Amino acid sequence: MVRAGGLSALGPADYAALRFTVLQALASAAFSVLLAVPVARALARRRFPGRGTLVTLLGAPFILPVIVAVLGLLAAFGQNGLVSRGLMAVGLPPLDVYGMHGVVLAHVFFNLPLATRLILQGWLAIPAERFRLAESLGFGPMTMLRVLEAPMLARVAPGAFAVIFVICLSSFAVALTLGGGPSATTVELAIYQAFRFDFDLGHAAMLGLVQLGLAGVAGLAILAVRVPGVSGAGLDRAVSRQDARGAVARAVDAAAIGLAAAFLLLPLAMILSRGALGLAELPASVWQAAGHSILVALASTLLCVALALPLAGRLGDVIGLAGIAVSPLVIGTGLFLLVRPYANPFTLALPVTALVNALMSLPFALRALGPEVAQIRADYDRLAQSLGLTGWRWWARVALPRLRRPLGFAAGLAAALSMGDLGVIALFADPDRATLPLQMYRLMGAYRMEAAHGAALLLLALSLGLFWVFDRGGRVDADA
Repeated sequence: MVRAGGLSALGPADYAALRFTVLQALASAAFSVLLAVPVARALARRRFPGRGTLVTLLGAPFILPVIVAVLGLLAAFGQNGLVSRGLMAVGLPPLDVYGMHGVVLAHVFFNLPLATRLILQGWLAIPAERFRLAESLGFGPMTMLRVLEAPMLARVAPGAFAVIFVICLSSFAVALTLGGGPSATTVELAIYQAFRFDFDLGHAAMLGLVQLGLAGVAGLAILAVRVPGVSGAGLDRAVSRQDARGAVARAVDAAAIGLAAAFLLLPLAMILSRGALGLAELPASVWQAAGHSILVALASTLLCVALALPLAGRLGDVIGLAGIAVSPLVIGTGLFLLVRPYANPFTLALPVTALVNALMSLPFALRALGPEVAQIRADYDRLAQSLGLTGWRWWARVALPRLRRPLGFAAGLAAALSMGDLGVIALFADPDRATLPLQMYRLMGAYRMEAAHGAALLLLALSLGLFWVFDRGGRVDADA
């Protein structure tokens, strides 16, 4: 970022973008955590058919391509969406999902499941014996909430808030599609505008440093927010909640689970229904872009795995923090400035996209592989050394056969995230080198919504398909 000037290079619009970035991240994290509390409590208190499937589906938005989710949200909650049509049928005005509230809505869609999973783990960690003791002491629902549940939330909720806040700081595709106006521009979107529209590389570099500093401070805040375990142990008995047996409690829990499920599944249902009709409208450029995306995803997965294996169990925490703090757009801006004196960066759009996507997926791969590699080293290192199994022989004979499950999961996650990324490619791409998310965004900008929905369904199928192929490949005939 040697092209960056001082802070004096920032203008009023840049400070407005910085303010909007922080405010939308704060609002998104706050709403995600607050709405997750009743959902997590209901899931912790209830057992019903399909509960395990529902909890599993809470992880789906994480690998859902952002641009697909945005199109689904527009189909469900946009001005011409299903909910708006229902409001207009009873004489109410339609919803407006652009600007601050639209960005927050999309971020809550992505992060409500994450917050629910984090808080649910806190609830499930409270020993069942504590609830039984509270019941024997005659605690009512409010007293049980104050004595047992509120202290747990005070420990768990700040960590969930901090993680979601950092994620929302560097959400480019959401701001590009649902923000973008003068009053709804994030720092990353300002980088994109300075780069693509003004070609002011110095200004883009300065904004990149601002984004890097902002996310770095937030990443350090995550390390500062430690989530201690719930003190005390239990006998791992099933939790029986007397405070959850009343009709009112059942109705409240059912409403929380039902509304959350509808909010998360309605956009996906809209994509499936409209996308099936739009497949016939797909132009040849979409299929070409799909081929580019598959090649980029496979190359990104290969690079990610090649980097993760030697680093797993050693530098995982440090690299994981760097992955949180650095955004793809900042890395892309830096690479453009480095490459430009020696080659035309636009001809390298796809290789650069694959490289950046691999780096962005690396923290998740390290989280999946790190504990397994550490356990393998602890169990087999001495025996392997006595047999002379070192270097590549250790990986081939000892490690890789025992890493098939986590390796398949990590590869599938890297492929799915790369397939759906709309970040660096937006900086580098020309019309002949677009990926499927970028081509889909162009169809939306041209108001070809039928084709855009068809492209969204294709992108969703390819992303989930690649994830399934790699994840399933790691499980078939794998050692237990």
